[in-house]
Amino acid sequence: MSPLLEVRDLYKHYKKSGGWLNREYKKALMPISFDLHQGETLAFVGEAGSGRSTLAQILSGAKARSGGQILLEGQDLQSQNRKQRSQLIRMIFQDPSTSLNPRRRIGNQLEEPLLFNTDAGPEQRQERVIQSLTRVGLLPEHADFYPHMLAHGQRQRVAIARALMLEPKILVADEAFSGLDTSLRAQCVNLMLSLQKELGLAYILMSHDLGLVRHMSDRVIVMKRGKVVEQGDTQAVFEHPQHSYTKRLLEEQFLQIRR
Repeated sequence: MSPLLEVRDLYKHYKKSGGWLNREYKKALMPISFDLHQGETLAFVGEAGSGRSTLAQILSGAKARSGGQILLEGQDLQSQNRKQRSQLIRMIFQDPSTSLNPRRRIGNQLEEPLLFNTDAGPEQRQERVIQSLTRVGLLPEHADFYPHMLAHGQRQRVAIARALMLEPKILVADEAFSGLDTSLRAQCVNLMLSLQKELGLAYILMSHDLGLVRHMSDRVIVMKRGKVVEQGDTQAVFEHPQHSYTKRLLEEQFLQIRR
């Protein structure tokens, strides 16, 4: 089966200093290549500064790449066409409190992607809003709520609902559940797994929580300072890590659990 997403030699450099003849660049993301199949979850792990968030922002269209290629179902996703990218690959952010507008009702915020990206009329948009809310375990009347009227776990469900509004192929979750307590995190993870099974979604998971990665992902890529140091099936990497950095991450996670 052909990959849903193909990433080839994708990289990101930032200009640090120097003039035209003496430029210096910070290499935030070294050339990286990987495939993602429909219904699969690919996780990226690593400490702060590993390049995970940079990669997430490039894939979702929030940040431009310096070079490389991104293919979705064999079609090249142009770096300049962020509208095209945002319809097909949607992002779930870490903190819904900052990504949701406190002055707008939930229904209006869910409707917004449809207004800018589709020709759907008012009735169709309203129907899609209600469908998305109920799909993530919320009620139709939550469309009339403001963000502050919802519990934190409910706001994260709204963030998931908004990511689904344009019927994307891929969801990118960048530490999307780290702000939730154990019970709410388990509920959101189970919801994501259920949606993946129902809709055939592919997930790219950026997380420092190795327990979550082990539970959700099929494959894992370990990154350090913008470079891939190890990759493979999640079970194989976790049970038989080859790189010293991967071993250290697993040891630190084990010590945190024991505390």
